[in-house]
Amino acid sequence: MDAQKLQEFRDQLEEQRKELIEKILHTVNHEIDLKPEDMADEVDLASVLADQNFNLRLRGRERRLMEKIDYAIQRIDANEFGNCVACGDSIALKRLEARPVTTMCIDCKEDEERREQHYSD
Repeated sequence: MDAQKLQEFRDQLEEQRKELIEKILHTVNHEIDLKPEDMADEVDLASVLADQNFNLRLRGRERRLMEKIDYAIQRIDANEFGNCVACGDSIALKRLEARPVTTMCIDCKEDEERREQHYSD
């Protein structure tokens, strides 16, 4: 992969990372504290707590995505980005464009999903 395309992926990943950090900071600063009006009665409190739980689960997913973004940037720095971690072959550019945090080519990912499905049955 040429240097310009790698830089485009890096820019995209860094922008995505920045957006995730902004969401996390918004959650910490605005969505975690309980206000007195949130505790007017048990139903209001339950509703607020359910909303908080949902938001925290979303942030957990976003945290895992941030780890994948960081790993993808590390792979760019190590000149490994775009190569499958399982077989070493190149990952299709269209796949990387759709999901730049991917670490596997489509064949290896499908094999992994089949194995996971087999063990979950």
